[in-house]
Amino acid sequence: MNIEELSKSQLILLTILVNFVTSIATGILTVSLLDHAPAFVTQTVNRVVEHTIETVAQAAPAAVISAPAPSTQDLVTAALASDAERVVALYSAKDGTSTPALAVGTYLPNARAVVTAAQDALPKDVLVEFSDNSYDPASLSRDGKGIAIYGFADTAKLPKVHASTLVPGSDLKLGETALAIGADGFAATGIVSRVSEKSVHTTLPDIGAGSGAVDLSGNLIGIGAGASSGLLIPADAIAALLTATSTTATSTTATSS
Repeated sequence: MNIEELSKSQLILLTILVNFVTSIATGILTVSLLDHAPAFVTQTVNRVVEHTIETVAQAAPAAVISAPAPSTQDLVTAALASDAERVVALYSAKDGTSTPALAVGTYLPNARAVVTAAQDALPKDVLVEFSDNSYDPASLSRDGKGIAIYGFADTAKLPKVHASTLVPGSDLKLGETALAIGADGFAATGIVSRVSEKSVHTTLPDIGAGSGAVDLSGNLIGIGAGASSGLLIPADAIAALLTATSTTATSTTATSS
């Protein structure tokens, strides 16, 4: 067969075969020559091989390029983006969106619920507007200690957003970063200034009652109490209400949002 008649793939396979046979022949020849070579030659070759292996092994870790750690700015923007996804508006189910929103709330995806600060009398049934502009009806399932929790029907198809853990007050540290998306959509940053059993104090401005505040990981540390700037209802209180056995109504039990 004429080599000029071979296709490109056949030529590549032929080249690989030739290289393979050549490498085997070279190895056999090298071993054969070393068997007949003087001892000092064999020792020299072995030392060269060992030195080469050591050099490659020492250089290998330096060749590994690790991904750079995220900057503080990256963490802040990611946490605020997650927080913004969970901001909801509550409308009267009777009047719909023809009237202004009754309250701002925070969506807890793992619990399939919305939590808000119960400053004013809220209706039992509301229409919840999510950040993607979709709407779903919800009913008051739990309330107490200034908190109102609304639950959705089991058949409701709710938006998929980043879930967040409810951070206990005991895990918060003074000076820890606190981030929030305010009721008007503005982003705010501050720090945790004081933590008590009933509240979390921060240097955040007034973010609006029911708006969620998160840490740098995007986990919920509390919701705006609305009483004064920077005052939050702690995540502990929300978690306790979610798991309470005696409430306004029964809802899904959860320990994280």
